[in-house]
Amino acid sequence: MKRQNYNRRQFTTQLIGGAISMGLAPSLFAQSTLVTLEEINWFDVKEIGVEGKGWTNTKRFFDRLPSKAEGVVRDPVWNLSRHSAGMCMRFVSDSPNIYVRYKLSSERLAMPHMPATGVSGLDLYAEDGQGIDRWVAVVMPDKQKMDTAIAEGLSPGTRRYTLYLPLYNGIDDLEVGVPKGSKFSPLAPRQERPILFYGTSIMHGACASRPGMAFPAILGRRLRRPTINLGFSGNGRMEIEVASLLSELDPCAYVIDCLPNMNETTVSERAVPLVKKIRASHDNTPILLVEDRSFTNTSFFPKRKIHHQKSRMALKKAYVALMNAGIGNLYYLDGDYLLGEDGEAATDGSHPNDLGMVRYADAYEPVLRSILKQY
Repeated sequence: MKRQNYNRRQFTTQLIGGAISMGLAPSLFAQSTLVTLEEINWFDVKEIGVEGKGWTNTKRFFDRLPSKAEGVVRDPVWNLSRHSAGMCMRFVSDSPNIYVRYKLSSERLAMPHMPATGVSGLDLYAEDGQGIDRWVAVVMPDKQKMDTAIAEGLSPGTRRYTLYLPLYNGIDDLEVGVPKGSKFSPLAPRQERPILFYGTSIMHGACASRPGMAFPAILGRRLRRPTINLGFSGNGRMEIEVASLLSELDPCAYVIDCLPNMNETTVSERAVPLVKKIRASHDNTPILLVEDRSFTNTSFFPKRKIHHQKSRMALKKAYVALMNAGIGNLYYLDGDYLLGEDGEAATDGSHPNDLGMVRYADAYEPVLRSILKQY
């Protein structure tokens, strides 16, 4: 593995120290007062590998679909597949300071309804003494090419870290650094069969404030399973071209959560063929069909309620038809309470905020636990 020595780093004593203590990377703070300089060993994540990547033959290392998908799936799906949503890398270190440098594919760092920390940030978790992954720090990106400390002044001890990649941006290059003399042991991606999530912008990660708060990532931590995030914002539509690609992978379970991008007509046309396409090559892998969430302001907009009712009825009919056709290991999750009942769990009525992401995970978790116990 390539190890690079980076000559020297310079940071402010007070402003940056305060930022780090709050779990915020210091990229936005002025560098005026110099502190002790230290040498850094850098490790290329491309040489370590990432979890959450279903194919190795990708056009860019951090793409989510294989290069052969270009020109096969619709252009919007292909373009969105260049985002690194759901990917993470893991390592063990005793370093008091952890650094990152990475180049984003797009100069668009944020969206009107989603902060730069979620769209383009790196999100660091560490295993505590009880074996639970706890949040440590997040990069607040302010430019396309970042070079910053993500955590500084960490408590002594050797621990396992997980670094989640941006949700709505791509990455061209990524390195993790620790001071010279500190331990850094990269962990290869786990070999357990992952949970594969296919869906919409909600699956993609909108509007989580940090990459680790996207609900597939939350579920990955809770269930201690690798996950693959194939959410495509506005474009999770049960298309047969995507189903063919899904069939190439070997997950422990498929989750199909596409209704927010569909209506009763498209659900009626596509749900059965999608499941049958997967089942043709995976005769026993569990498939979970999920209804759309209810808009948190549905009570004020009758047309939205009607839309939900019609698309859900179409999905239920497809589910029954598949069961009657002898398609086994098929499961169903209602959508009424994915965002709770108080109306507070979405940024814009549709996309979960962090509270909504936790509620999504709460709704999914018991169903997935039950499914995975059987296989």
